[in-house]
Amino acid sequence: MDFTLSEEQMMFADTARSLFADNCTADHWRRMMEAGAAHDDVRWSAIVETGLTLVLLPEAAGGIGLAELDFALIAQEAGYVALPEPLVESAGVAAPMLAALAPDHPALANPMATVAIAHPLNPFVANADTAGAILLHRDGEAYVATPDQVTLTRQPVIDPFRRLFAVEWDATSATSLGKADWDLALDRAALFAAAQGLGLAQRAVDLAVDYAKERQQFGKPIGSYQAVKHHLASAQVAIEFARPVVLAAAAEIGHCDVQSRARISQAKIVALEAADKAARASIQVHGAMGYSWEVDVHLFLKRAIALTQSWGTPAFHRSRVATRIFTQPTGPDQTFARETQNA
Repeated sequence: MDFTLSEEQMMFADTARSLFADNCTADHWRRMMEAGAAHDDVRWSAIVETGLTLVLLPEAAGGIGLAELDFALIAQEAGYVALPEPLVESAGVAAPMLAALAPDHPALANPMATVAIAHPLNPFVANADTAGAILLHRDGEAYVATPDQVTLTRQPVIDPFRRLFAVEWDATSATSLGKADWDLALDRAALFAAAQGLGLAQRAVDLAVDYAKERQQFGKPIGSYQAVKHHLASAQVAIEFARPVVLAAAAEIGHCDVQSRARISQAKIVALEAADKAARASIQVHGAMGYSWEVDVHLFLKRAIALTQSWGTPAFHRSRVATRIFTQPTGPDQTFARETQNA
C-alpha cells in the first residue's frame, strides 16, 4: 500500500495548518475562556471561506467530494491547535451524513451552519446548542431537528471547549430521514478522533521541547539532561508508531468491513494513547507549572481524555479488534486486510 500523500492532500493540510496557526493561538483560547465563549465567528468564517467544511460533502450538495484520508489530514491540524469549533464532527461526520439523506436541507445551504449528531454510541451531543441542525437516532432511523425543537441540558465536561448536551426530543417535532448508515458515521468519527490525537500529541511534545530549551537548571537547559530527553523521545516514538496506523485506517475506511473497522479501532486506541502519553510527559517536563492553567498543555490533555471516551471507549474498540483477530485468518501473510489480494 502506497502511503505517499498527493500534492493536493498536502496543500489542504498546509492550508489548514496556516489558517489555524494564525487564528487559533493561546491568546484566542484565553479570550474565549474569559468570555465563556465556545465559538469564534471570525475564525469560523475563515474556516468556511477556505473550504475546509466542504471537503467530504458530495458535489451534489455543493461540496468538493474528497475522501476520508484528505479530511484526516485536516483533523490532525485541528488537533494540533485544539480547535474549539466543531469542524471535525460537523464537516467530517454529521454534514456528510445529512447530505446523503437530505442534500437539500437548509443547514447544508448555509455555509456558516454546523451540524451536530446524536449517535447511539454517545450519551451526549457535542455543540448541539450552536448547530443549525441536529441529527437524531431512533430504531436505526435518522431524524433531523433544530435546537429550538428539542430540549438541551448542558452536561459537565473536562474540555472547556467541548460543550456536551443531553437531548430530549419527540418524533413529532423532528423530520424523519429514513434509514441511515450509523456505522459509517461511527467509523468516520473514530478515525478523525484518532487523527486529532496525532495533532494533540505532537503539539504537546513541541510545547515541552520549546520549554526544555529555555528553562535552565544548574546553568544549562533542562533539555540537555537525559531524563528529560528520554521522556520526550518515548512520546515521539509513540506518535511515529501511531501515524501509519491512522493513515492505513483512513485509506481502508471505504471497505466498511471487519478488517477496515479493526484498523480504525486500532488507530483510535494508539493515537489517543500517544496523545495521553505526550501530554502527561509534557506536563512533567514543565514541572509544577505544568499543572496550572498558565501552561497551555492542560488543554491538550483534556481534549485527549475527552476524545478517548467519545465515539467508542477503548474497551469498545478493543472488542472490534478482537472480532477481527478471532473471526478472520491471521498470520504473517494474512494479518493485514486485503494484502494478499493486492500482492
